[in-house]
Amino acid sequence: MPRIPWRDEYSVGNPAVDHEHRELIALVAALQERIAASEAADLLEVAFGDLLRGISAHFALEESFMRRHGYDAIAGHKADHERLLDDLRDIMDGGAPEGPERLAARLESWFAEHFRTHDARLHGRLGSHHDEPG
Repeated sequence: MPRIPWRDEYSVGNPAVDHEHRELIALVAALQERIAASEAADLLEVAFGDLLRGISAHFALEESFMRRHGYDAIAGHKADHERLLDDLRDIMDGGAPEGPERLAARLESWFAEHFRTHDARLHGRLGSHHDEPG
């Protein structure tokens, strides 16, 4: 079964952010494995929930960082986040059933484009939300 691989072009040049992105891709892989194994619906729901929580937490941290720094491209960046969250909710609600291969392709496409464009620009201009004192 294809898994979303980490590719060098996904790197935004910040090790902490790249680590977070790798963790998100690992959550996708865990979900794919459960779908491929035809696990029970309740176990799939748990995996989808884990993925949605992980992505939502990452997005919330990133969006807070953008607001604190007055990032000029926050609207488009946030809209892209919302598009992925809406897609995931649709999949969870049964509105877009798909197998692990299709899910992988769909998410890989989103991650590749988002990391390459929105995240590379954000972290290239402002650094990382991990670089700030807590």
